Amino acid sequence: MCRNLSKYAIFFLFLALSGLIFLLRNIHIVENWNCRTISALYQLQSQVHSSFLTRLPSFNENQTFCAHLGQKPSPEDELEERYLLDSIEWPGPPPRSTPLSLRQTSDPVHSLFTILPNNGRREWHVGEQLEALVQMHDFQGRPKHYGGDLLLARLHSPGLGAAVAGTVVDHKNGIYSALLPLLWVGSAQVEVTLVHSSEAVAVLKQLREERPDRVFFKSLFRLGFLSETTVCNMCLPADQQPLCNYTDLYTGEPWYCYKPKMLSCDTRINHAKGGYLKHLITNKEALLFQSGVNIKVQIHASGADSINVLPPKDKFEEESNSLSPDHIQLTPSGYYFEDSWRPLGGVLMRHFDEPAAIALCLRNKVINMYGDSTVRQWFEYLITSIPEMKELNLQSPKNVGPFMAVDINHNIILKYRCHGPPIRFSTVLSSELRYISNELDGLSGGPNTVVVLSIWAHFSTFPVEVYVRRLRHIRRAVVRLLGRAPGTLVVIRSANLQALDQEVSLFNSDWFSLQLDMVLKAMFKSLNVLMVDAWEMSLAHHLPHALHPPPVIVKNMIDMVLSYVCPENSSLK
Repeated sequence: MCRNLSKYAIFFLFLALSGLIFLLRNIHIVENWNCRTISALYQLQSQVHSSFLTRLPSFNENQTFCAHLGQKPSPEDELEERYLLDSIEWPGPPPRSTPLSLRQTSDPVHSLFTILPNNGRREWHVGEQLEALVQMHDFQGRPKHYGGDLLLARLHSPGLGAAVAGTVVDHKNGIYSALLPLLWVGSAQVEVTLVHSSEAVAVLKQLREERPDRVFFKSLFRLGFLSETTVCNMCLPADQQPLCNYTDLYTGEPWYCYKPKMLSCDTRINHAKGGYLKHLITNKEALLFQSGVNIKVQIHASGADSINVLPPKDKFEEESNSLSPDHIQLTPSGYYFEDSWRPLGGVLMRHFDEPAAIALCLRNKVINMYGDSTVRQWFEYLITSIPEMKELNLQSPKNVGPFMAVDINHNIILKYRCHGPPIRFSTVLSSELRYISNELDGLSGGPNTVVVLSIWAHFSTFPVEVYVRRLRHIRRAVVRLLGRAPGTLVVIRSANLQALDQEVSLFNSDWFSLQLDMVLKAMFKSLNVLMVDAWEMSLAHHLPHALHPPPVIVKNMIDMVLSYVCPENSSLK
């Protein structure tokens, strides 16, 4: 009896193995079977593969494959885009038959700046402009004869808690002018910093145009117990495997994922950052991105690096000693004094140091925040600053959202939602991926509505045209919102500087952010919106640059917004 059972067992085992082999060889036949039936089989199949992702796309590194994406712009849009791209055109090293060595590139240690006399005199007054001339040298100490370096300049007085961002003018011959407005009486010290050499910027520019996939994304597809994960991006080579097209129906914003092998495109359940590509640059190019050597290193002065600023001249003297027309007259968005931001223009800056003052200002308001983690930082600041503000448990992933908080006593509603792809957050449900322009079209708006937008950090790896298209959709939605509800306050937070090393530079360099920041400010310049200039506020401040600025800078940003919500002498109702 036992012997017969043993024979049957061997027989049934043989049948089971044969069936399994047949199914594995003909897996496409069972794609439409009930998912519960084949889930165990697929899990076994998944274990055989060493990676849970489909292979990363390969492409021609000498050809941009993102240029065709999105709806074709109108002639007016094309004209604006051309203007914007021309306005941020960046000079670079001249063509060479042989590659440069590190010794021939910009060296901040050998470079120097000199404070120029003011109309022949070493005397400066409030309301005038200081000019420092910067001469760049290479590592051999030889003067450079072409431009393209990314330099930062600021004027500061630690004793007064004063600082202002300057403007750097590239003369395209190795010489730069750092122009700094004089806004306070007393000492003022010039600080000039090399962020990237012109040679490094050339590498970054090439990466932006040719490797928009250097941050890749993924999505999970699931049906019952069956699941697959594939690579996604704004642009994917269509000749490698079938694509799922998730282009937004209203804006035309493109997004694609590789189609799962066994599941349909409508089984996608989430979106997440996949990772960062490695080995993007050569060993020689890597020498251009060395912390403490040629990334964010200060340039020393030849002679004095500080001046004493005198009180303003009287009107007659000021007119008779005005700057020549070929100098740029600076109009910064603001400056620090006594460690507090003072905007130049707009409403009078108020300081909301007490939680009660913040709550009173925001009473009966709905604050809608859309964007990246730099505006989520504002959400977190407000919910910790108002004791009666309680965050609702929406079962949202940490640091992803959406989030909502309420203060019942003051009738305040505070919301945050991340912008649509590309977004490099950990995991976002597909149902929670919303484009800002679509969200704005769903708002009623009005005098009790505040809208805060911040969208820049996740676009640094794509050609600028992609960012222009996204902002164009948002701008149109803002125009529609202000048209139907003119009392709505729309706040736009600009890009800010951040800490850089070699790896961060290749994906989130300040050069990428600066280019986006210039486009952002130009596209919203003519609208009735509040621009919080995070670039100047982070550049002028003495604290180290950070992607998420320190609390003291965030407080100044929030105070500026609240000053517009509740201007001086307002009823605070």
